[in-house]
Amino acid sequence: MWLRLIAFPVLLLAGLGLIAGALLGLMVLLAYPNLPTLDALTDYRPKVPLRVYSAEGILIGEFGEERRSVVAIGEVPELMKQAILAAEDERFYQHTGVDYQGVIRAAYSNLTTGGKRQGASTITMQVARNFFLSSEKTLTRKLYEALLAFKIEASLSKDEILQIYINQIYLGQRAYGFAAAAQIYYGKALKDINVAEAAMLAGLPKAPSSFNPVVNPKRAKQRQIYVLRRMHELGHLSDAQFAEAQKAQLAVKHETNEYALRAEYVAEMVRQVMYERFADDVYSKGYRIYTTITKADQEAAYAALRRGVLDYDKRHGYRGPEGYVELPPEGQPDEALEEALSEESDSDDLLAAVVLEASPRQVRAYRRGGELVSIAGEGLKFAQKMLDDKAAPNKKIRRGALIRIQKDEKHNWQILQLPEAEAALVAVNPIDGSVRALVGGFDFNRNKYNHVTQAWRQPGSSFKPFIYSAALEKGFTPATIINDAPVVVDAAQTGGQTWEPRNYDGKYEGPIRLRTGLAKSKNMVSIRVLQAIGPEYAQDYITRFGFDADKHPPYLTMALGAGSVTPWQMARGYSVFANGGYRIEPYVVQRIVDDRGNILAQAQPPRAGDESLRVIDARNAFVMDSMMHDVVRYGTAARAMSLGRKDLAGKTGTTNDLVDAWFAGYQPTLVAIAWIGFDQPRKLGNNETGSVAALPIWMSYASKALQGVDEMFQEVPDGITSVSVNPDTGQAASDGKLIEYFYRENIPAAQKRDAPDAGTHSAEKVKSPLL
Repeated sequence: MWLRLIAFPVLLLAGLGLIAGALLGLMVLLAYPNLPTLDALTDYRPKVPLRVYSAEGILIGEFGEERRSVVAIGEVPELMKQAILAAEDERFYQHTGVDYQGVIRAAYSNLTTGGKRQGASTITMQVARNFFLSSEKTLTRKLYEALLAFKIEASLSKDEILQIYINQIYLGQRAYGFAAAAQIYYGKALKDINVAEAAMLAGLPKAPSSFNPVVNPKRAKQRQIYVLRRMHELGHLSDAQFAEAQKAQLAVKHETNEYALRAEYVAEMVRQVMYERFADDVYSKGYRIYTTITKADQEAAYAALRRGVLDYDKRHGYRGPEGYVELPPEGQPDEALEEALSEESDSDDLLAAVVLEASPRQVRAYRRGGELVSIAGEGLKFAQKMLDDKAAPNKKIRRGALIRIQKDEKHNWQILQLPEAEAALVAVNPIDGSVRALVGGFDFNRNKYNHVTQAWRQPGSSFKPFIYSAALEKGFTPATIINDAPVVVDAAQTGGQTWEPRNYDGKYEGPIRLRTGLAKSKNMVSIRVLQAIGPEYAQDYITRFGFDADKHPPYLTMALGAGSVTPWQMARGYSVFANGGYRIEPYVVQRIVDDRGNILAQAQPPRAGDESLRVIDARNAFVMDSMMHDVVRYGTAARAMSLGRKDLAGKTGTTNDLVDAWFAGYQPTLVAIAWIGFDQPRKLGNNETGSVAALPIWMSYASKALQGVDEMFQEVPDGITSVSVNPDTGQAASDGKLIEYFYRENIPAAQKRDAPDAGTHSAEKVKSPLL
């Protein structure tokens, strides 16, 4: 009887087990044929973002929903693999897709603790879930997950499965895969991380949001310690290694720019070009774009522009704090300070800080992350007026004020401010048009408007060389005498109202040579030259350089650069003078490569020297080049002589009412254009001319870009003759003290008897309207 009583429930349970097993087997038989194919795994093609690189292969931009760098399993450091398996699946190389020991262990833990439920998903099961299933927690989904795991294990090797997992898993901060996460969190290649960093990364798959070291460093540290402990228990770390890794300080990146080279405007230009060609596929197919930008040039250009804008800003005074925040009493937690600073992004090394204490002698401020900063002495000089008791309440630096700080050249903190002015700098190789550097504004994260390619501004006097070049084609010479005297231009010649222009300095020198007029940027000379050759002729002529005729109405105001240009156009235009008369097209994209390394497109730009590109006579380019050398030697750009080079040429530019300031400069291997102004055009300030506001930016860049480059000069082309002239009359003089260049057919009258084929002297043809 007792045996019957005992046997009955045992047989019942066995029967139920057989029935359940049969049902489970039936479900498996029915479900297995319906499992999805593994093409997504066997032909693994992950979403890889568009990446943009410098000419040397330095990453400067990345675009795509998933930031991923695909690595082969052989490229993954052993310590990284050990950390992943210790955290996620220690028996990965022993089980066949489902870890039965892990299932039993998790079930026992869940029954005995009654707390947070422990999972038993293997890495293979996670791969199955990530590719084919939802994340819902149901028995059916778990069954399919297990079946898929078996199928995956039957189709792929263990290393292939682990490689897919390492490249596919989401790890926070838009990072997919451990290689991308290493770069995003630490700024390192995966091969360069240490044990402590590997453990931190290995702890992320369980909960990327909760264990993210950027968002939640405390929980991330706890998870890292767990992973290190598991590695130690499994014998991957010695006692000493375990202790050292636990104490290691992790330098997690918090800055907004994760690229080694600041070239955001270039990267965005490339993105736009690629999107026009490939549409949305561009963000997931792994295209790699190599640009013409060089590291040395871009770094020099970026630093020069930032320094030039900040120097300009300093000349015009401190405007006061950006705002004020309510602070808790001293001694309270720093959450309020962190919250206030979380809404204020740093601008590279121009950092946001909240003032804790302020006096005329010292300011103490709080930096993001808990750093306390003390500013005194010279560091307070710029903002000194706003530390005074008499300062306006809405501009005074006091407790709670939001300010900007930066370290000076001596590494001492100073108070500065975010500038309101903008600037642009572009540098081009005049031989083939490759862009060596491009900075479209002060801070891309604050203002994505690319002032190099998008900003249509008045070029001012920097446009004069194109008018002078047109004049040379009409018979003018550098020795032609023009009257530098006031003029009054009626409305018919301006397209508006009567115009009474003046020279910037208010000084007039009377009859002077054309060369001197350009060097000293004499407005009256430029107006008389344009009046003589005709605005309509000049409007057509400038299109040779790539300018738009409709942006330069045919009025005498064109002589002073009243039309509209972009810095990109100016770089193309000045390249014609630098390379001897050839129009080249600036370009940024060097080559396009697909995710397999195949070259899809390769730039093959035509080069200066190809006569099909010639737009002006070689003699014209040479004479203009010699005249713009004098702009640097003794004219408005004379301060550039401090660079210690004799091969520099160019032209300053300042518009009416000092709204735009330019310097366009070059030598035979480099053309660079610098511009500064406000997005909403307004006066830059008294004396803020091209030579004061823009030229220093150009000089700072050129001093580094031309370092180690030998001086070079254009060769004298056929058809150019040098003649001794009288500097006061421009006429040939046997005892003249000045040597001037002439087209052979325009040799001055006094020497015509030695040149039978010479034409009529240009000064005679245009003498009446000019003097």
